[in-house]
Amino acid sequence: MSGEQTYPTAEKIPAVDVLVRICLISLIAATCFLILRPFLPVIAWGIIISIATYPCYRALSTAIRGKQQMAAVIFTLVLLAGLIVPFSFMAGTLVEGIHSLVVHLQDGTLTIPPPPATVETWPVVGAPLSNIWSLASTNLGAALSRLAPQLKIFIPWLLSASAGLGSTVLQLLVSILLAGFLVATAPTNARVVRLTFYRIFGERGPEFEELTESTIRSVTNGIVGVALIQTLFASIGFLVVGLPAAGLWAMIFLVAAVLQVGILALIPAVILAFTTTSTGNATMFAIWCVVVGLMDNVLKPLLLGRGSKVPVAVIFLGVIGGFMAMGIIGLFLGAIILSVGYKLLLAWLEGEELSNAHR
Repeated sequence: MSGEQTYPTAEKIPAVDVLVRICLISLIAATCFLILRPFLPVIAWGIIISIATYPCYRALSTAIRGKQQMAAVIFTLVLLAGLIVPFSFMAGTLVEGIHSLVVHLQDGTLTIPPPPATVETWPVVGAPLSNIWSLASTNLGAALSRLAPQLKIFIPWLLSASAGLGSTVLQLLVSILLAGFLVATAPTNARVVRLTFYRIFGERGPEFEELTESTIRSVTNGIVGVALIQTLFASIGFLVVGLPAAGLWAMIFLVAAVLQVGILALIPAVILAFTTTSTGNATMFAIWCVVVGLMDNVLKPLLLGRGSKVPVAVIFLGVIGGFMAMGIIGLFLGAIILSVGYKLLLAWLEGEELSNAHR
């Protein structure tokens, strides 16, 4: 009798052993999830950045004659600069603007001119906006008292969002570093992704892999990219007109642009411009804001892509749900992830419909 130990074949494994193995695998998977849970937003954002910007990295690598490691370093540094420089500008103007506003309030020198006559003719918001604006021009304290319930809701949210801004920037910095590593090791990562999609979707794995990749790129460019472009042009207007706390206005507009309501965030900025600068400059700023607010109608068809359009409701739910689940970074992640899931679901349903039609 040999000393070799024999193991039962798959057909002879008792049901209890199968159950124990399933439980152990589930326990390991749950433990891994709990360990990685704090890093999931960073990991997801790093993957999305690497997929969305990989064509740029590949072009850079080709331009420097295939030096992939050097291209990855340059790629990462450029992305870091693209994050640090705007946020530094926003933080600086935010502090300066808040300080100036506090000084004017303390000195009693903050004056609000009456609204232009055309404001009352604006649809939906014209009449109530003209009334509260007129009240503020004559009695600022009474106007603030009337808006107190809304301010009590808005100010805590704004403070909470501002407090989370630092952690969001830190998360984005780590995500960019992770994206640099992922693009540098793209061939290995591509093989893992290909095998994963094959294990999940079988023979349709390559189709769903390509769909996921194209959706991430199109939604990232069409939603986040358009919001960033609009914020850039809006920030130029804020600076030129000398709007107090231009950095704060830029941050508010960025969030609103991702929510697809950027033009609504420009209305109070226009009102503030009429109170802090000449009527001519404020009028030019208002025209500029209309151009910026309508800019997405031109940019989205170019950047979102005809084959990857996603309903506004999906984007809106993704933004709100992402923010509630992951904070500020979820404003961007939620829209992208939910859009990808929506497109995958449609592709799967269409595949099932075609399969049933052939039977």
